[in-house]
Amino acid sequence: MALVIGIDEAGRGPIAGPVSVGVVAFDEDFDVFTTFPGLNDSKKISEKKREALYGILQKEAEKGTVRFEVAFSTAQVIDEQGILPAVQVALEKALRAVCPEATTAEGVPNGTVFLDGALRAPSEYFQETIIGGDGIVPAIMLASIAAKVVRDTYLSKVVATKFPTYLFEKHKGYGTAAHYALISEQGLCEEHRRSFLKSVLTKNS
Repeated sequence: MALVIGIDEAGRGPIAGPVSVGVVAFDEDFDVFTTFPGLNDSKKISEKKREALYGILQKEAEKGTVRFEVAFSTAQVIDEQGILPAVQVALEKALRAVCPEATTAEGVPNGTVFLDGALRAPSEYFQETIIGGDGIVPAIMLASIAAKVVRDTYLSKVVATKFPTYLFEKHKGYGTAAHYALISEQGLCEEHRRSFLKSVLTKNS
């Protein structure tokens, strides 16, 4: 049975931390909305609801009804390659983990890849990009939630522990006023995207 594959990213705009790409796949007859009650665009549901849906996603993956992967590109990769190539690196890594082969031995697509916004899969995959797809296509909704929850958890648990004075658990790397104030006081850490902070670096040079 052909797969339905959804792809979305999180963390394109922050000034610190990685960008993440989520990929979720399931059989085309999978009853998504019954399994994931209240599923919607990750930006339109609460943090508590996102985490609950992500918990269901983990359980479904353990049962084998759903496959998913979240891949990061670090702040260093973003600075070296730019945000768009960095997103693509993470996208291809996550997609190939979930669906390594785009087609069967007979050349039939293993599934359809649905992507949000301006995202593109490697050309060998049968795909459709949908503007606003994270509010329309259930597989993209789940990919959006996975990318968001995994990134937020990494910032809150790992990065916040390593750099406790920057309060990453609160702003998740976004450019809030409080975050900029902390940068002014303490300078940058290795999680900051220098290419996103050129004005700050110029001001302090």
